[in-house]
Amino acid sequence: MTKLPTPDPRRPLTLRDVSEASGVSEMTVSRVLRNRGDVSAATRDRVLEAAKRLGYVPNKIAGALASQRVNLVAVIIPSLSNMVFPEVLAGISEALEDTGLQPVVGVTDYSLEREEAVLYEMLSWRPSGVIVAGLEHSDISRAMLSNAGIPIVEIMDVDGPAIDSNVGISHRRAGREMAAAILAAGYRRIGFLGTKMPHDHRARKRLEGFRAALNEAGLDLADTEFYSGGSALLKGREMTQAMLARNPDLDFLYYSNDMIGAGGLLYCLEQGIDVPGKLGLAGFNGVELLDGLPRRLATMDACRREIGQIAAEIISGKRQSDLVGGERVELTPKLQPGDTIRNA
Repeated sequence: MTKLPTPDPRRPLTLRDVSEASGVSEMTVSRVLRNRGDVSAATRDRVLEAAKRLGYVPNKIAGALASQRVNLVAVIIPSLSNMVFPEVLAGISEALEDTGLQPVVGVTDYSLEREEAVLYEMLSWRPSGVIVAGLEHSDISRAMLSNAGIPIVEIMDVDGPAIDSNVGISHRRAGREMAAAILAAGYRRIGFLGTKMPHDHRARKRLEGFRAALNEAGLDLADTEFYSGGSALLKGREMTQAMLARNPDLDFLYYSNDMIGAGGLLYCLEQGIDVPGKLGLAGFNGVELLDGLPRRLATMDACRREIGQIAAEIISGKRQSDLVGGERVELTPKLQPGDTIRNA
């Protein structure tokens, strides 16, 4: 196998890098990547493999602009149906106002393979920066991001190493703090209900922190209910009904997000369950939906809008910082006890 060159992390890869890695001319590389010209199958495979290993993305606007950049900021998120991300996008748009930069959004549906495809298309247009949700990526996506030669900001999570800059909260810390509040209120038989598991890495980390805090207190979860689909009120009702049917003596239910938590709350109230006296409930994210419920669900504000604003400020150069890349900003989520946790 041809040894790959070590690229400058702040310089975008070029045809020459792929040419050197594959052992063919730049013209041949160009023909392969543009799917033009008479190139043997073996040569084509060698070029494509080298480009893939390097994380090279062809430039669709090469020669069109002297700057080789467009005034777009690629924003890559896992979902538009999840009520969390529109507020993140609002923060990004607000911070980019009057900068000449425009956000363009790609959705991955929590799939690492889909993220690769979205990144490839977005980076081929040579945006001025990338804002991407989460720290977990495939090796191919990580190579593309690392070698893009533009500011990269990973958002929503700080529990892990970042490629460049990073803005978010510690989800493990959020899980631990929720566990502390639940235990202080006297609850001991606790169940956890989560959607998009295990692909929602932030929910997984909250569960890890939550469970660690319970273990330190000599407890563990009494039951868990996982669902691989998206968040919905109906799903929250169904999951809550299933868990309470299995374990009617549970005294607290912790949900991975507010949407299924709201569904669980509505189910409990319809069944005449004493909330929070007999059964306490809590979700996560602090979405506006909770303002319309008969009782306010306990939750934790995840600083969504502020995360979007700071990430966009890093991309646009608005943020006053001595750092050039590699900035790490950890925000502190705030517990909102609502009406579904007993007073400690």
